[in-house]
Amino acid sequence: MDVATKSNAIEADGLAKRYSDTVAVDGISFAIARGTITGLLGGNGAGKTTTIGMIIGLVAPSAGSVRVFGADMARDSYRVLGRINFESPYVDLPHRLTVRQNLTVFGMLYGVADIAARIAKLSADLDLGEFLDRQAGKLSAGQKTRVALAKALVNEPDLLVLDEPMASLDPDTADWIRGHLERYRAGKNATILLASHNMFEVERLCDRVIMMKRGKIVDDDAPERLIARYGRQNLEEVFLDVARGRARPALSAETAS
Repeated sequence: MDVATKSNAIEADGLAKRYSDTVAVDGISFAIARGTITGLLGGNGAGKTTTIGMIIGLVAPSAGSVRVFGADMARDSYRVLGRINFESPYVDLPHRLTVRQNLTVFGMLYGVADIAARIAKLSADLDLGEFLDRQAGKLSAGQKTRVALAKALVNEPDLLVLDEPMASLDPDTADWIRGHLERYRAGKNATILLASHNMFEVERLCDRVIMMKRGKIVDDDAPERLIARYGRQNLEEVFLDVARGRARPALSAETAS
């Protein structure tokens, strides 16, 4: 790949992962510019979760490489882990610890200088005050989602990786969180990688969408360009075309521009 490392947060080159006879990710290459929000889309089994795992250094590639801020995540992830964080509402925090205690532990792990002040800021930003001293196991699904996002923001990451970040949130809270993420990206020039099945969310937030199917990248463009090229009304219709193998782009990439 011919990429300028200083301008990119993520660079994947021939990235692949195999489990015995199963190919989860099949030699994909892409670069994600700093300060952008990119959607990673695909049906179940498309390879999104495995790709995310390799990006954040939890899964070792079978072939190829992925770099984050120039560091090879298979060998030198320690150089940049403090600048990355991950959020998924499907990953539980320790149930017996309160929200404050959980955030304190993660703040210490990331070396946050003034943990109490950071928690107070997150509590105000994400409206956690009502249950800050409640055990994590006693929160509602929506409250857990907000706490998971607070955990992901505790170290003010330069790269924020989100897996279904608005799951279990009511429409009003989800809209408020989307606005918070947009402000966070703008204020810190942070890079956000978003995996979501909520196409409205992706259309609103993302500068670019990478679409995967069976471990491969099948399309990659701005949401509005994808919608125009496939001759559809919205991104959900494009997603269904790709997922069901009936994709027939109505326009070439050049015409759609």
